[in-house]
Amino acid sequence: MQMKQNYFLSQPHQPFFILGVFNAIVMMLIFALSYKGVLTLQIDTTTFHVYTLAYLLFNNVFTGFLFTTFPRFNQSHVIEKNYYTTIFYVNLAGTLLFVVGAFANVYLAASAMLLLFISQVFIVYKLQKIYNVGHAPDKKDSYWILIAQYFGLAGHLLFIIATLFSLYTLIPTAINITFYLYLIFLAFSIGQRMIPFFSHSWAEKNPHFIKIVFGLFILKSIFASADIKMAELLIDTILALYMLREFLRWDLHPLHSPSILWVLHLALFWLPTAFGLSAISLAAALFLDTSFYFLNIHLLAIGFLTTVLIGFGTRVTLGHAGMPPQADKFATGIFVFIQVVVLLRSLFSINVAFGWGANFLFDISFTAWLILFLLWGGRYAKILIFGKQP
Repeated sequence: MQMKQNYFLSQPHQPFFILGVFNAIVMMLIFALSYKGVLTLQIDTTTFHVYTLAYLLFNNVFTGFLFTTFPRFNQSHVIEKNYYTTIFYVNLAGTLLFVVGAFANVYLAASAMLLLFISQVFIVYKLQKIYNVGHAPDKKDSYWILIAQYFGLAGHLLFIIATLFSLYTLIPTAINITFYLYLIFLAFSIGQRMIPFFSHSWAEKNPHFIKIVFGLFILKSIFASADIKMAELLIDTILALYMLREFLRWDLHPLHSPSILWVLHLALFWLPTAFGLSAISLAAALFLDTSFYFLNIHLLAIGFLTTVLIGFGTRVTLGHAGMPPQADKFATGIFVFIQVVVLLRSLFSINVAFGWGANFLFDISFTAWLILFLLWGGRYAKILIFGKQP
């Protein structure tokens, strides 16, 4: 029994994945009940939603993944167990304190955010140190991963300042920096390195691709924060076409790949799809005076980000437990179900845009999100906590 307990903390990804999945369920449930007026929060509901998914869900999953793989990327020593377990416990304490503060007192919530920010500083410090001392001959991809991490710190700090001093005008900027320059760009930076490698694609990459995408993401976050829709529409169109052209050139063959691979291909192609649909929704807002109610954000957050993280998370969980990194029918079903969640959330936005009055779609879409993470956690939590199952 003691060995089983020790296994949970034996590798960095295990505790952080479990905490991330727990937060995916609990924070979405709190948000949904607050949105429906069942619960009352001391924090703006939208701010709670974005902050918790960014820094309590995705940040933990990113940390678990990078603390496991970043030393390999850079040919460096693995991260000390004492270091990553301390960060895990701080993140756990910060999560619990934030939930209490969200219900009780905004300053208590801000204190929790500051604690989580300090933890994130130590996460980025360790990744920077690994980058500095690593012996890998090519560290370009690691450089961009670090750039995304620093934007994650910047967005986190803006959330704290906005919450602590009631500077709500900072929230759009905090959201756009966090979403585009941290979450999406970080997942993109990892994906554009790992997915062609896993797929045995030997097509030569455009050496300027990631730099150009980063520059476009900078412009996207600026125009979105300033609400300059015409410029944002132009950037979205360029991103959609440019990414699609590059991904097609990689010759990935998703239709002839096992599901553990095609789920990553699918996530990758969600990027140009989401930006293309974002351009269409912005055009509707400009010329038809119709709001698609965060459709573009959710296409990226669920279609790309959640798909790629569950795809990578499944692969890492199995591979590092000494099991073949293969998806059985159940796992493949989960990959397909993610796309159902995307569709349901998209339908809710379309419902708002066209005034269908089908607001029950909100209940269905957030319930589908809960089911998704309950299914994944129910299948893989035992492996993360106890190791390879007989």
